Amino acid sequence: MAAKSILLTNISKLCGIRNADVKYVAGQAMSVLPQIESAFLLIEDGHIASFGEMANTPERADEVIDATDKFVLPAWCDSHTHLVFAGSRENEFADRIKGLTYQEIAARGGGILNSAKKLNETPEEKLLEDALMRLEEIQQYGTGAVEIKSGYGLTYEGELKMLRVIKRLKEISSLTIKATFLGAHAYPLAYQSNHQEYLNLLIQKMLPQIADEGLADFIDVFCEHNYFSVAEMEQVLEAGAKYGLPGKVHVNQFNVLGGVAAAIKHNCKSVDHLELINDEDIAALHSSHTMPVALPGCSMFIKIPYTPARKLIDAGLPVALATDYNPGSAPSGNMNLVNSLACINMNMSPEEVINSSTINGAYAMAVEEPLGTITIGKKANLIITKPINSIAAMPYYFGSNPVDRALLFK
Repeated sequence: MAAKSILLTNISKLCGIRNADVKYVAGQAMSVLPQIESAFLLIEDGHIASFGEMANTPERADEVIDATDKFVLPAWCDSHTHLVFAGSRENEFADRIKGLTYQEIAARGGGILNSAKKLNETPEEKLLEDALMRLEEIQQYGTGAVEIKSGYGLTYEGELKMLRVIKRLKEISSLTIKATFLGAHAYPLAYQSNHQEYLNLLIQKMLPQIADEGLADFIDVFCEHNYFSVAEMEQVLEAGAKYGLPGKVHVNQFNVLGGVAAAIKHNCKSVDHLELINDEDIAALHSSHTMPVALPGCSMFIKIPYTPARKLIDAGLPVALATDYNPGSAPSGNMNLVNSLACINMNMSPEEVINSSTINGAYAMAVEEPLGTITIGKKANLIITKPINSIAAMPYYFGSNPVDRALLFK
């Protein structure tokens, strides 16, 4: 943004106001969305300088934006995506319509291995070009921060190529971006009968180079039958920790294997998917600061259960929402649609989904210090809505874009 100071005036409601010491919200607190009616907000040098009731509006600024009848809230923080990928998998979409399951498609060479083949054949510049288009699209939906995983390379060259693309995206894009190394996404065909050899490749060759180039902020593992066992996940997480990479793991998508407790033991920042969860997992989450992340777009698209968010929240836990944007199981980066799905299919309130997609999403990708709330001193990554009557209008009009403008600052 060019102007040094920007004044938003006549804001119908300024939502998501928090003290700086609130890192995330959980349980009943998720239903509370602190706000001011008829408000102003002043931005200076890309940060929130002040806000309050219109009666106390500053007299001048370099730019003034009239937000009459509009709401202002923190930009979405999408903490789980696979946004860098090659091509698409609409043929698998057609196969699912014909009755094949996600697992059956994967067993015959589709799924992650299909994307890996395409990615390894695609030049880095093409991956960058396509990813930039996707980032521009999700910004229009109000996303201001996004986590992007590797995991479609599954070779030394392919994984590094993906992570280098993400590093370039960080330099180019106005979005705040975090990179996650997901080499442990699936076992390549050459290693199907020798898992340890592939784990050695990840740990002994990929990780040192990734650390040397500063290519990742997190490490991830897909813990599931026919992918990575709990013991294999722990081996990867231990190796990542030695290079200062906290875990963000895929777990409990199709089966409960004990991965949640293991992830918590390794101080993972988040546990993602959780379409299936038991009382032992909930008890383990209670004793942790690990964020449960739900991905309702994936549940809708491949027709699997939705994360039982109501059960988690009623048990006093936090929940974050993310898109899982990827070519196979969630080909959409629209956080507004995710919020609608969470209200409709997970019985979350509009206030709960806003908190899940802002402050809790920020925590799940470790950007809660600069982003996720309306707080003096934080970066002014904001959504200005179209004219709406209430916060419920945002998820209510499912499939439409309630965002008039997203203000983002490097």
